[in-house]
Amino acid sequence: MLDISPMLLGSTLIVFLVLIAVLNSLLYNPLFNYMEKRDADIKHDLEQVGSNDSEIAAFHAKAEKIMSDAKLEAAALREKVIAEAKALANSKIEAKRAELALEYTKFEEALSQERARLTESLKNEVPAFQSAVSAKLNQI
Repeated sequence: MLDISPMLLGSTLIVFLVLIAVLNSLLYNPLFNYMEKRDADIKHDLEQVGSNDSEIAAFHAKAEKIMSDAKLEAAALREKVIAEAKALANSKIEAKRAELALEYTKFEEALSQERARLTESLKNEVPAFQSAVSAKLNQI
């Protein structure tokens, strides 16, 4: 049958305890330390990511402010340019109106002179017409 040897049982127990102690110091403790260090690094990285999010949000807000300021400035500049263009166009229109009014006045003067000349010409030719009409009436 099976004999239990106390000497062999004690030596096996001692070897087992020594093996546990050696494995604990050489394998388990460094492994646990590495895992704790890794968890701490992950936690630290997550905190940095959180702080980076706030920095990114701050930069995004700053960029939005710059964009809105640029849009306002562009709108003001566009309004200024449109106002200047309208003023220039209105001044050109007024100048052209004045020029056309002057030409129209000259045309009216020339027309009235031509009318006066034609009227005078017709008045000078009235005796010839009268004599031609009376000659025609005499023939009838």
